Amino acid sequence: MIVLGVDPGISNLGLGVVSGDAAAARFVAAELVRTRHGEPAPRRVRHIFERVSAVISEHRPQAVAVEAQFFYRQNELSYKVGWAMGAVFLAADEAGLEVFQYGPMEVKRALVGTGRADKQQVAFMVRALLQMKKTPASNHATDALAVALTHLAHLRTGTTPRL
Repeated sequence: MIVLGVDPGISNLGLGVVSGDAAAARFVAAELVRTRHGEPAPRRVRHIFERVSAVISEHRPQAVAVEAQFFYRQNELSYKVGWAMGAVFLAADEAGLEVFQYGPMEVKRALVGTGRADKQQVAFMVRALLQMKKTPASNHATDALAVALTHLAHLRTGTTPRL
């Protein structure tokens, strides 16, 4: 199976593509999609939509897995991340793909074994599981790969939370 993982954000959105299954996952691609703070919102959303659509077109994933976002008293940030999520949802829907969502603790638990793991532990496991020589330069791309790997792990147990 090929999975597109997404670490959502309006300024920095991570994309990571993996193939295989939980026992033998393989790195396919990773990238950071950036938009500029001063650009109009519609242009930023269009750019994200176009990049996600291009990655879907190029790698042909069977599913999209996104990291759930939790905001405490950050209304403006949650609103703007929602723009990015809308672009991802639209790109996935146009391609006929289901979208699955995993919280940060679920991702940490699936990769490291504990929901309290730190970013370095998650990055180490991404690199190890995908047999990568080095971690991607962007934390957002690494997080996207982690979400994709989490989806593969959940497929094994049959606990895939659809949106």
